[in-house]
Amino acid sequence: MRILLSNDDGYFAPGLTTLAEALAPLAEITVVAPERNRSGASNSLTLDRPLTVRQAHNGFYFVNGTPTDCVHLAVTGLIDFMPDMVISGINDGANMGDDTIYSGTVAAAMEGFLLGVPSIAVSMTQHSAKYFQTAAQVIVDMVKHYQRKPLPQPVLLNVNVPDIPHDQLKGVHVTRLGKRHKAEPVIKANTPRGETVYWVGAAGAAQDDGEGTDFHAVRHEFVSVTPLQIDLTRYQQLDMLKGWLP
Repeated sequence: MRILLSNDDGYFAPGLTTLAEALAPLAEITVVAPERNRSGASNSLTLDRPLTVRQAHNGFYFVNGTPTDCVHLAVTGLIDFMPDMVISGINDGANMGDDTIYSGTVAAAMEGFLLGVPSIAVSMTQHSAKYFQTAAQVIVDMVKHYQRKPLPQPVLLNVNVPDIPHDQLKGVHVTRLGKRHKAEPVIKANTPRGETVYWVGAAGAAQDDGEGTDFHAVRHEFVSVTPLQIDLTRYQQLDMLKGWLP
């Protein structure tokens, strides 16, 4: 089995290294990741300049682009084979609910899925996580199960893992995405030169977080596994829109 790994925290991130080491006994691992932290890059592709690819001392390839660039380059020409799976992570922080729209971690996996490869995005549920090894073991177990029993159709899975020791996990729940409140206000500041600058505010707290959601699962110390899709069509509004337009 051949697995392509990427992330949005950068090729030097501890979650990526932990995941690569954990999966090495199971598969041939190739890592192509951004040269710096690109959290929040979403699905952006770099089309206004050429990209460079370099290789670190540990064999990881790093790209001066986005997570989507990394997977796109890898699958469409950088590597000379089609991977059997793309895995993105382990992200240092949750990607639940609305986070998936902005997440570079999810975007890297989504690019693999768009290119026809089964893909998984995996994240810890808080920043400055301590237990990356827990998430790595969760993914190792999923890959082993996939090797024994391949899924009947291509999938894009969003996995969030509580930041606790592996033996404290309660299990795995298949979930839907919850929803957050709107983001906190921007943070306004002044530079030493008197310029006004703005930091994007923090993500909002969970709003739709009842049973069956990713928020509910991880709050109760379960791993959340959510199948994602690309089709953003809101089918319930098709007839309404047909009747509204002249």
